[in-house]
Amino acid sequence: MTPTARATTRRAWLRVFAAGLVLWLLTVVVTFLTGNPNLVPTLVLLGSFLVPVTFVVWAYGRRDTGEISVELLFRTFITGGVLGVLAASLLEAYLLHPSAWLFLGVGLIEEGVKLAALAFITRHLAVKSVRDGMILGAAVGFGFAGFESAGYAFTALFTVHGLSLMQVVQTEILRGLLAPVGHGLWTAILGGVLFSRSTRDHFAITGRLVLAYLGVSVLHALWDSMHTIALIVVLALTGTQAQFDRIANGWPLEPTPQQVQLFTTVQWTGLAVVALVGVGWLVGLWHTAPRWRDPHTYWRVPAGRA
Repeated sequence: MTPTARATTRRAWLRVFAAGLVLWLLTVVVTFLTGNPNLVPTLVLLGSFLVPVTFVVWAYGRRDTGEISVELLFRTFITGGVLGVLAASLLEAYLLHPSAWLFLGVGLIEEGVKLAALAFITRHLAVKSVRDGMILGAAVGFGFAGFESAGYAFTALFTVHGLSLMQVVQTEILRGLLAPVGHGLWTAILGGVLFSRSTRDHFAITGRLVLAYLGVSVLHALWDSMHTIALIVVLALTGTQAQFDRIANGWPLEPTPQQVQLFTTVQWTGLAVVALVGVGWLVGLWHTAPRWRDPHTYWRVPAGRA
């Protein structure tokens, strides 16, 4: 591939994002103007998959080998995402119950099913480089995120006051902004570690893979539980007797108007810390990964010049 063609491929994500964003904005405007419920699926799907698809296209432009085809990337994104969502839904419904360990259980299940889906789909790859593993892992994670966001956006449509298109739009904007540091990031890390034994014909369950799985599961759990963590911190610092009485009676608790600013600061600071840890881990794994080299492209050294 020439440098010009490589640069064009790497900029494809920008064209995908720009076109998708324009289509989504047009859908938002037309849906609000007409109130046509037939446009809601279009609104939900475009908003839910815009950022995940953009990041997968961005990652594809940085593939390490020729093993990742468009067909494989698409299959990993769709099949891996659907299998992950279905498996997580089944396991969480039957294995999880309200407890202090609920969010950790969610992290372990969702990261486990995404890792299993990635291993299943890519098991026949002849070459398994670390960077390709990260790209394919990101594809599974972003596929999972897209389908999950579509579910959240659809649920947000229904409120006690009737259907709310504004709730759908707000949900999609928030989840779109957070998508790059969620499922795609965590599964990209796992994919890189899974593919680190690039000389093997099959995947191996190593101690490093187990530790990486536990690590991203903890990050996932911290991310999901940050609302609760922020509430606990706020209560510990500024809690009132009335709030502690509500907790003793088992009633749901939210911060008071006076506590909202502190609560929001703690919550978003916590999310930022979790995101930075994940991004730092990913960047470190990417830059320390050995670059794959095709042995057929090496030039032979003429005799006498070794």
